[in-house]
This record gives sequence, C-alpha cells and structure tokens, in this order.
Amino acid sequence: MAAPVSRVLSSSQLETLAQHGEERIAEVGETLYAIGDETYPFIAILEGEAAVMDAAGQEIVRHGPSGFLGELNLLSGQTVFVNAMVTERMRYIAVEREALRDLLFDDSGLADLLLSAFVERRELLQQRRGIGIEVVGHRESPDTRRLVEFARRQRLVYSFAESDGADGNGEPLVRLPGGGELHNPSNAELSRALHIGRELSPREEVDLLVVGGGPAGLGAAVYGASEGLDTLVVEGTVLGGQAGMSRRIENYLGFPAGITGTELTSRAITQARKFEARFATPYRGRSLELGEDRHVVQLDSGSEVAARAVLLATGAEYRRLPVDGLEEYEGCSVFYAAGPLEGQLCAAHRVGVVGGGNSAGQAAVWLARGGALVTLLHRRADLRETMSQYLIHELERYGVAVRDRSEVAALHGGDGRLDGVTLTDGEELPFNYLFLFLGAEPCTAWLGDVVARDPRGFILTGSAAGVDGDLETSAPGVYAAGDVRAGSVKRCTTAVAEGATVVALVHKQLARTGAEPPPEDAAAGASPVAGARQGAAAGAGTA
Repeated sequence: MAAPVSRVLSSSQLETLAQHGEERIAEVGETLYAIGDETYPFIAILEGEAAVMDAAGQEIVRHGPSGFLGELNLLSGQTVFVNAMVTERMRYIAVEREALRDLLFDDSGLADLLLSAFVERRELLQQRRGIGIEVVGHRESPDTRRLVEFARRQRLVYSFAESDGADGNGEPLVRLPGGGELHNPSNAELSRALHIGRELSPREEVDLLVVGGGPAGLGAAVYGASEGLDTLVVEGTVLGGQAGMSRRIENYLGFPAGITGTELTSRAITQARKFEARFATPYRGRSLELGEDRHVVQLDSGSEVAARAVLLATGAEYRRLPVDGLEEYEGCSVFYAAGPLEGQLCAAHRVGVVGGGNSAGQAAVWLARGGALVTLLHRRADLRETMSQYLIHELERYGVAVRDRSEVAALHGGDGRLDGVTLTDGEELPFNYLFLFLGAEPCTAWLGDVVARDPRGFILTGSAAGVDGDLETSAPGVYAAGDVRAGSVKRCTTAVAEGATVVALVHKQLARTGAEPPPEDAAAGASPVAGARQGAAAGAGTA
C-alpha cells in the first residue's frame, strides 16, 4: 500500500471550501473519477479514504481525512490520467473547477498549498510508466520526435514505445488515456483530444490580441483583462514559454526560495482567467494584416483574429546545448542571461560561460566582477575570431579563465543543482552554474515586412522604429514585448513588466482613435463589470 501524502488542509481551509462547494457521501468501491474524465471536481475529504490508481489497478497513493484529490488538470482542463476509488466510506466536499479557480485567486494560503501540491503530483506521475498518453513510433521519425517534444513541453504525463511501424504505415500513433488512438495527429489534434486550450471560431474579434504566451504575454493578459479589455492570448506551443519549462526560477522577484516555471505559469494563467482573459493553443501566426479600426492576424489553423491592438510577444528560440537532461537545470543553475541577480547568486561559486561572442564575454566579466570564479568555454581555436579585443582584455583583467576548443558534452548534478560538466574531450570541470550564449532566433519570420525588424529578425520599437513609445512598433496599434523585441533585457521579470506596460499604451491608443473614452472619462462611464475588474486588479499584488 502506498503511504499517505503529507499535504493536508487545515480546518479553516476546509470551512472555506465548504462555503464554495457541496458536501457529498461516497460508498466503498465508488469511483470518484476515471481516466479520461474531464469534468471531475476538486475533492476535499472530511471523513474516510480514497485510493488513486493507474489503469492497471496499481495503487499510487491514498488520501484520508483533510487530504484532497486532484492535480494540474483541474486547472488546465486536461483529461485525468488516473482513477480514484473510495476505499473507506467518504464524506467530502466537491468544489467545481471554476469555483476553485476563483477561490485560488482570493485565498493566497490555499493557493500556495494546492498549486505546489498539484505541480508535485504532476512531476510524480511523470516518473511512473503506464500513465497518461503513450507515443508509439520510431525514434528517428520526425513526427515521433515532434509528438514526444510536444508532450514534454506541455508537461503531459506520457511514455514512449519504440516501434518501426506503429500504425502499419510507419507513422506514429498516440494512445489516449481511457482508450482511443490517434494516428500521427497534429499537435492541435492531440491538444483537442486531451482538452488542452480553447478552440477558436473561424473569426474572432477582440480588443487586445496577444501573440505568444510567455511571461510578456501573460503579463499583458492579466493587466489587459483586469482593466476591461477583451483579451485573447494565442500560443503556438505551451503557455509559459521557455520560463514555464524551467525546473526552478531562482531570481524572480518575490520568491526568495525560487519557484518552478510550471507553478509560476499556473499562477499567472489562473490570475488571468479570473479576469476572463482567454487562452487558445496551439495556434501560430501566419500573417499580420494592418487595418484602420482592426488588425487581422491569420492563424495556421485557418482562423483569423481581428483586434483593435496586437501585442507581439512570440519570444525567441535560444540555442540549447545538445545534452541530455538540460531542462532539469534550466532556470535553477543553467541560465541564458546574466544580470545583477545572477551575479549575486553566483558570487564565490565556480561558473562556466559557454560562447565566443561579445555577449558571452560581457557576461563573463560581469560575473567575475561580482566574485564568481569564471571559466569561458568556446569551440574555436582563437577567441579573437569572434570577440572584440577590448573584451578579451577585460577577461584577462578580471581573471576569467579561457578555454579554447572546448564544448560541453554532459551535465552532472541532481534536483536542478549543477555539480560539474564533462567536455567532449572527456575532461570534467566542477561548475555550480552555467551560462549559455549560443545565439537566439526570434519567432518573427511570419511577419514579413509589416513591422520593422533588425537584421537578425528582432522587432524594432521606440526610436529605432521611428516612433515615440518604447514598446511601440513601426505599425500603429502593434506592440512588442519580451525577448522578441530588439534590445530587450532577456529576463522573465522584465518581460512581465513590458507586457503589463503595453496595456497602458493600448488604452491611450484606443482613446486617440475613439474606440474608448479617454482615461478620465472612462472611469465615470465604465461598466460595473469593468469597474469590479479594475478594483480586483488593484488588490491583486501581481509581481
């Protein structure tokens, strides 16, 4: 028998849940929810006991009085991956999902307990075989790799089975929780089957369209929706972007002990949904057509979204080391930018900086000045081929060790903490932190010449684009925030701030075009719903 979990609800939390839910009775042997269920409520146990089991009937864990059932799919809308059965007559509180989301927003203590437990449970399920979806295919097949990567990035519970001809035609298939199979589904088809993300109509009309669901997009969603804008976020892969994939973010303001990317993303999405922001995945932009009253974004699904204002927050794909287990360390001891917070974090530690360009050199100097013992690794024979001479002098001045013809082949450590790396020549180096400066590609090719971009494809804003606002692009009513913006500071906190700032610019733009009253008049004429949203936003304390 599995040991009971330690997380339990306090008596006051049970009382709060009782005010928002319904008390029910369940007899021994009754199924509380089954694999594939997409509607089950949050369950808080008052008396009795329930067992959580996999599809084969093997017990995973039991929950007793003051315990609770559920994991991340309660918030994401995904189908459930396990069964729950009553093992001792139960009296419990059932709280429907929408009521739970509202409650998590209003009760920070309950939110802390449940969100951290949900994330922990999802991670535990990911470690068990035979749970969730199963991808069957040849590991060298591009479609097989696509489906596995999609499942990984979505943090789905999944397993992979090697097969040369999964569906008889050499294409992969996906076995779904609760039965059913999909033959080489697209990412969108798999999402719909698992009830992930909103499905859009052929044409949608909104006030603010946010293209990209990373930190900048989520920041705009919270503030846009809370201030009364009809806000839609479309994302091509997974909400949270690269930050959402981080095992632990150590330098996000307000979380001194760190926070996982999954938990940070879950909190932000829950907060935005509280204000009725909508999220649709996976949808990618195909084109942007400028108009007088509305701009139209054509999506890869064939749908189109007409918006009074558009925020481009598609981010950038950072080149990653081709090593196993990298995602375990990202955001905790492997970073893609170095600033004051990272400098403090790394002081008196051994640090590796990977890259031969000026950005790598600047980061190495910065970290060394902060007291880190820094080694710069690059793969060329001579650093002068790729780095400015003045930076090479700075490296020498601050005692940065430089290793030519060096590439990382493996990472060592555990629980997100790096202990060292192995180079391709077999040598091991004891690093506690690693910074990667291998270049990045902005996700902007679909924009063409509709907005001005720099030679690398990053979107120009402010004076560089010939306009006044720092986040405005060359196209009126189109904004850019986060990593996709040329010259941006590549940090999670900064991206959130930029996304939130765009909302103020949108209001000014709509007031100029007559789409809404000027700010001083808007308050007097605001609807009760909008006023309530604004009041709630003021007390939300968003980081």
